[in-house]
Amino acid sequence: MLNLSYNSFQGSIPAEFGNFRQLIELDLSANKFSGEIPETLGQFQQIYTIRIDQNFLTGNIPITFSNLKSLSMLNLSHNNLSGPMPTCLNDLESLTKLDLSYNNFQGEIPNGGIFDNATIVLLDGNRGLCGGAMDLHMPPCHVVCRRKVEIVNYMVKILIPIFGFMLLIVFIYIIIHGNKTSRGPYLLLPSFGKQFPKVSYKDVAQATGNFSESNLIGRGSYGSVYNGNLTQAKMQVAIKVFDLEMRYADKSFVSECEVLRRIRHRNLLSILSACSTIDHTGKDFKALIYEFMQNGNLDTWLHHRRAGLPTKCLGLVQRMNIAVGIADALAYLHHDCGRPIVHCNLKPSNILLDDDTNAHLGDFGIASLVLDARSTKVGHAGPNNSVAVTGTIGYIAPEYAQSIHASTCRDVYSFGIVLLEMIIGKRPTDSMFEDELTMVSFVERNFPDKLLHIIDVHLREECKGFIQAAVESKNEAHRCLLSLVQVALSCTHLSPRERMNMREVAINLHSIRRSYVRAIKDEQVLLC
Repeated sequence: MLNLSYNSFQGSIPAEFGNFRQLIELDLSANKFSGEIPETLGQFQQIYTIRIDQNFLTGNIPITFSNLKSLSMLNLSHNNLSGPMPTCLNDLESLTKLDLSYNNFQGEIPNGGIFDNATIVLLDGNRGLCGGAMDLHMPPCHVVCRRKVEIVNYMVKILIPIFGFMLLIVFIYIIIHGNKTSRGPYLLLPSFGKQFPKVSYKDVAQATGNFSESNLIGRGSYGSVYNGNLTQAKMQVAIKVFDLEMRYADKSFVSECEVLRRIRHRNLLSILSACSTIDHTGKDFKALIYEFMQNGNLDTWLHHRRAGLPTKCLGLVQRMNIAVGIADALAYLHHDCGRPIVHCNLKPSNILLDDDTNAHLGDFGIASLVLDARSTKVGHAGPNNSVAVTGTIGYIAPEYAQSIHASTCRDVYSFGIVLLEMIIGKRPTDSMFEDELTMVSFVERNFPDKLLHIIDVHLREECKGFIQAAVESKNEAHRCLLSLVQVALSCTHLSPRERMNMREVAINLHSIRRSYVRAIKDEQVLLC
């Protein structure tokens, strides 16, 4: 018997474990193992129990597991395993329990064998699965014409770059041609999507009270953001005014416009229009007009009392919703925009909340978005190829010290830090984190046994309510927090290769939220 459960072992599972061929039980659950399951684990001759649940394993189950004829229980739940459901498990006639729940398996569940016995097979939390035995209660598999899908995907891959390139050429022409030939009252760029009235410098000055400090709601890397009311449009907006005396600010404006024109997502702050003109003194003036978010930014909700709302705070479900929203936005930027887009400055002050506290990745750091994560450097290249480095201390990935090339892995690290901040209520730059102690190492030291002692005080009060309501609810709240911290720690591995990508992060967070909300609803039904 080899029992290493409930420790903090990291890295890959040693392939040498497979040499213990006479082993009858292997328990590696509740650690931080990552990477794929070694094929050598299929060499056990007498094993009857394998538990590797609650880790960060990826890939699929090795086909060598079909050799484990004496295996009675296999638990690989709460990992990041993916791919189709392995049919080799049907050869294990001695299995009495198979738990593959809360992974990322996809495709049709095999028919026959153990998969026909819903009493011993657990597959919850794999939202990509379909079909299988009726007792498994999985959605039916939809039959899709693969040839048509391939044709559509092929056309999309061809047309998107072509249209994107044409739009970029037109956009650059408008800016260059306008700057060279027009010094009239103002030069206006076309609005972004919706019908929106053209905005002049006079309109912006009037909307912001001549850029009054009382209307200032934030400062970014290359300018300031004001709350304003556009009289003509009869709407409240946020206006980002670029400080063109700052180095690279003009490049930031062009870069931000180009990026924002090619992205559309419900969790990205909506841009309404752009204005490039001259001010009342004849100097260049550039501004972007955004949808205004009534509930401000996440940093204010986590660390400051809000004016007029001294007792209001974010509950566990709200924090999960915010995390899911931002994970979806980053997954979109990293995986669904043709070439990856890297934000490079993710932090709570850049996460804005609307009336329903839905999260929107905002514009305060969006000028740091780059178009090609494989070749572009973070920041804006200046003369002699110098680089203006962007990012915020505490949220920057550790490998940033060795390289300033943009990488989606850095956004993943920043997201992990933000998620931990939402859970424990401390900034990564808090005074308690000094010398060798960081936010990540602090959470690792207290995970999982002392987690409830370090979570944000508001969440602690909420968990007390669950404890008083019902034992099962308390367990579910604790299980939810454990799962969230597992995801956050997986995002903040020192090695970028060991981190999940944002698509995997989003899938995991959706699954955690779905399970928690379902449990709360079931508990409410029971209490009624």
